[in-house]
Amino acid sequence: MPIAMTKRCRNRHDTAFLFCLLLVLVLTGCSADDPINISFALTLDDSKLAMREMTNEPKPMKRPVIVLGGIYDPGVASGRVANRIRRLVENNEQVISVTFLGQGTFDQCRNRVIACVEKAFPSDDPNQTVEVDVIGISMGGLVARHAAVPRSDGDKHLRIHRLFTISSPHRGAKMATLPTFDRLAIDMRFGSSFLATLDRQLVDLDYEIFPYTRLDDAIVGEENTAPWGQNPWWVANIPGSFSHIFSMHDPRIMADICRHLRDETPYIADPATPLPLATAPFFHAQ
Repeated sequence: MPIAMTKRCRNRHDTAFLFCLLLVLVLTGCSADDPINISFALTLDDSKLAMREMTNEPKPMKRPVIVLGGIYDPGVASGRVANRIRRLVENNEQVISVTFLGQGTFDQCRNRVIACVEKAFPSDDPNQTVEVDVIGISMGGLVARHAAVPRSDGDKHLRIHRLFTISSPHRGAKMATLPTFDRLAIDMRFGSSFLATLDRQLVDLDYEIFPYTRLDDAIVGEENTAPWGQNPWWVANIPGSFSHIFSMHDPRIMADICRHLRDETPYIADPATPLPLATAPFFHAQ
């Protein structure tokens, strides 16, 4: 067979393969709602509609909202989440995002949060910041918990009213077990002294934690995304999407958080449904 004809056949074969792949992805799009979480039974389509409706009718918030980024986020993910919230609320100047790129320890991350909140919303209280709602993306959830611990050195702590965490490694992160010199990653390993210190604070928390996650999280592990004693509010992963990396952009998660921030009836219902057994065969021991 001539070379030109062979190339044409190969090109047609590749085109047919890509078409079939796209067709499969389209036809399996509904699997984003399978399995359905009976305590968080919001479909992908309904969540997109809800976000549009909230955008068309902004409402005020009772307190500032602080969006805390993940470990290597230069401000893209946290900034996008903050911008999305600003479109749904009237007092959008009360929404800020904080990034931690260049911060080497959780103490440095904590200090950055306090400094940013104090700059945007100064507090006369010498012990704590103004009361805020916090959205912690991945590592940002741990930073928030660390920043909220009362200080004995005279510095302020973060006064949290509600903490919404998205795929945060409350019990440790799978990928943190890889060899590294990164102090932040080391502290996110299962059984680290840092996590143990945070866990001892759970009994004295004066704020509520709302942990969200998507299934099939290969970076943190969805079984690790809620503090001990809690189940995360989970949704199925979107086909073709990286579960952890894009979880903060999931419209189901964002719609529920935004309903909370606008003091509207949320989509989640207590008690939180345990993770499907097929996706959570093992919980790391404390």
